[in-house]
Amino acid sequence: MSQAFEIIMVALLAVGCFFALVGSFGLVKLSDFFKRLHGPTKATTLGVGCILIASIAHHAVLGDGLGMRELLIALFLFITAPISAHLMALAALSLDSQRPRQPRASDETESND
Repeated sequence: MSQAFEIIMVALLAVGCFFALVGSFGLVKLSDFFKRLHGPTKATTLGVGCILIASIAHHAVLGDGLGMRELLIALFLFITAPISAHLMALAALSLDSQRPRQPRASDETESND
C-alpha cells in the first residue's frame, strides 16, 4: 500500500470516529427529544459511513473484492436510520398532542392584564 492511500484511510477513519463520537455525545447531552434525535441519525450515520468507506477501500486494495458485507451494512444503515427517526418523531408528536398543555409564565401575565 502506498503512503498516500494509508493517509487517506487514516483520515476517513478519524473523520468517521469523530462524527460517531459527536453523534453519541449529542444523544447524551442534548435536552429535548427532537434535538437528541439528530445525534444518532445524522452524525453517527455519517461517521459509520466513513468507516465503511475506509473498510471497502482497504479490502479492495488487498484484493479481497469489493466487500459486499460493507455495502449491505451501508445500505441497511442509510435506509433504516431516516425511517426510524421519522417514525420516532411522529410517535413523539402524537404523544405530545395528547398531553394537556401547561400554561407558560408569559401566558399567565398576558391574561392578568
